[in-house]
Amino acid sequence: MAWRRTTTDGEQAAGARLARQATASLAGLLAERELSRRELADRLGVSPGRVSQILSGDENLTLRTLAAVAECLGARVEITFQDAPETGTALPTLALTETASAATGYAPLPR
Repeated sequence: MAWRRTTTDGEQAAGARLARQATASLAGLLAERELSRRELADRLGVSPGRVSQILSGDENLTLRTLAAVAECLGARVEITFQDAPETGTALPTLALTETASAATGYAPLPR
């Protein structure tokens, strides 16, 4: 028996929307910090092509990938579930927010 039913078109759209939120938030954070894709790739220990895949919005981002990106940027990932105004059903939202991280040594840039 499958642990999960078949994914609906609405769920696919919700997943795509969440991925776009994540990549837009990440792109904004990179711009604020004036970091290039190559610099992010160096911090992550991956190729610039992999960073391009992550930022494309088409990549199936895992929580582990998002956490790794946030950690190397001295940021954190916040996921919240809120009722959608039109349907009353819970929809996730995602944001990368700045935080200093002693573990990585990467501090947020001043605003």
